[in-house]
Amino acid sequence: MFFSLRNRLFLVFTCLLTIPFFIFSFMIPGWFSSIIEDQTEDLTEEMMEQYSLYIDSITTQAEDLGKQILVNPITAQWMKSDNDKSKVTENQRLLIRNQMKSLLSSMTVNNSNDMSISVMLHDGTGAWGNNPQLKKENWYEEYINKDGNTFLSSHVDPYQPTPGNINSYILPLIDMNTLFSYGIIKVNFPTDLLQTALKKNNVGQKGHSYLLNTNGNNVLTEEIHFPKQVLTKSLKEINNSEKYNGSLEVEFMGETYLVFYQKLSVGDWILLSEVMKSDLFSKATDLRHRMLLISGFVFLLTIVASYVLSSNIVSPLGKLAKAMGFIEKGDFSGAKRFMPTIKSQNNEVGYLVNVFDHTVDQLAHRIETEYEANIRRRDAEYKALLLQINPHFMNNTLEIIGGLAAQGKNREVMNVSVYLGRMMRYSLNTQNDIVTLSEEMSYITSYTNILKTRYLDSISFTIEEDDQAKALPVIKFILQPLIENAVKYSFSEKSNAIISIKTNMVNDQLILLVEDKGAGMSDDILADLLQQETSKYESMSVLNSKGTSIGLRNVLGRLKLYYGDNFLYYIESKKNIGTKIQLSIKYNRGDF
Repeated sequence: MFFSLRNRLFLVFTCLLTIPFFIFSFMIPGWFSSIIEDQTEDLTEEMMEQYSLYIDSITTQAEDLGKQILVNPITAQWMKSDNDKSKVTENQRLLIRNQMKSLLSSMTVNNSNDMSISVMLHDGTGAWGNNPQLKKENWYEEYINKDGNTFLSSHVDPYQPTPGNINSYILPLIDMNTLFSYGIIKVNFPTDLLQTALKKNNVGQKGHSYLLNTNGNNVLTEEIHFPKQVLTKSLKEINNSEKYNGSLEVEFMGETYLVFYQKLSVGDWILLSEVMKSDLFSKATDLRHRMLLISGFVFLLTIVASYVLSSNIVSPLGKLAKAMGFIEKGDFSGAKRFMPTIKSQNNEVGYLVNVFDHTVDQLAHRIETEYEANIRRRDAEYKALLLQINPHFMNNTLEIIGGLAAQGKNREVMNVSVYLGRMMRYSLNTQNDIVTLSEEMSYITSYTNILKTRYLDSISFTIEEDDQAKALPVIKFILQPLIENAVKYSFSEKSNAIISIKTNMVNDQLILLVEDKGAGMSDDILADLLQQETSKYESMSVLNSKGTSIGLRNVLGRLKLYYGDNFLYYIESKKNIGTKIQLSIKYNRGDF
């Protein structure tokens, strides 16, 4: 029939490919170019705005430094002593000069952008050294021509403490009482601060960004690659425009230049980015041509393939989908009875049907036997590893290190750091969940040493290890939660804690004992723990755990999940007397 699934599939494939083909051929290219241009403009304006804020932060800091020097009393003393040498002795003048140098050095060291400050009189006398050719310096002439507080273009000044190319902010050195100008204050910052950040504003692969003044002169050191005619025309329009940012299109020698600009608040500086349209859309044009070729090829190929495939896959896949409907409802028996009705050839579809048939059997078996147990075991082990070292313990340990360091106890700081490092290395090693008992006890030793450093004489630990048991394999993190609970219950009602830890090998059983002289557990808690021994849902307690540590329930749950009937435990607790927890693991003869 014409409206069979095969024919409908063929028709749908044809329509779905025909419509996109015409869209890609005629509509997408112009729309794509428009989007690129709009996004380029938005992105460029955003980058320019960020660069403008960056420059504002640097120049504002330079202005603040200059003003701080201007109003400082030491500056006034130096200005008057060097200007009128008859009123102070040579020693006094040297003392004031050294004070001025110290002030400038302090201001230089304390700023965040490698800025330096110098102060000079009009005759070239400076705090860092004298420059008799001051008035012939290019940067000084630029300052005089701008008539007032100004930011200068990049230059080299050997009389300044900042090496290499620098930009400077200059303001007059004025006597605040008479308002008479005696010289200048020059705040320098490296040109690289502005040049490095400017490179991030380049548009396209061949675009460039510049920091210029209104005359078109480069404020920084990079060479201008902009065609002079385009630059001149762009600056003329920018200077005549009242907008502080925008974009222009300038035609030159058959090329269209996109020019983005932003007038900065720093003097007469203008941030300019330019790129040729051909460069901006070069990849888009190549992509369009490739898309057309690929779309045409895929269109023809899919028309043929859709017809062939639709004939071979529709029928068996339709029945397979019905069988999956049984699985979706949880009716594995119904799916198994339906599978023989599916006929397919000896190809991928036939293989898929056979695999699905086998999967139905395996899935039913897994769900009934292993699946739930595996999920619980993995979830329990994951929680055990994830929550082992809780943030509260980590915070206390770091506070211990800080306190010891403040007291100058370097050896104790080193010891606690080593203990914590061993614990972290042990905890973060997720390659193997099984370790030797010796490794577990080494971890416990580091843990107890940190606790002893924290509580000093208020806590004591007795650790007895059976040499025959050291090489036995055990799962990780089975003792720390028990010791953590022992410390908790010991200090809950008492001012000291006495805890005993013992390992012993009796015949084929490993005995782990943790005993404290603390407050003991309440009857309700103890009854709840002991009840898990006979409950068929005992392993689920691991999944219901909450809080920031594993806790006793999790330890018992993990051991029960891993060792099964080979694990037993015994808990004895009396109020105000203490608690004793004994873990017993049975081993086969080949395990030790």
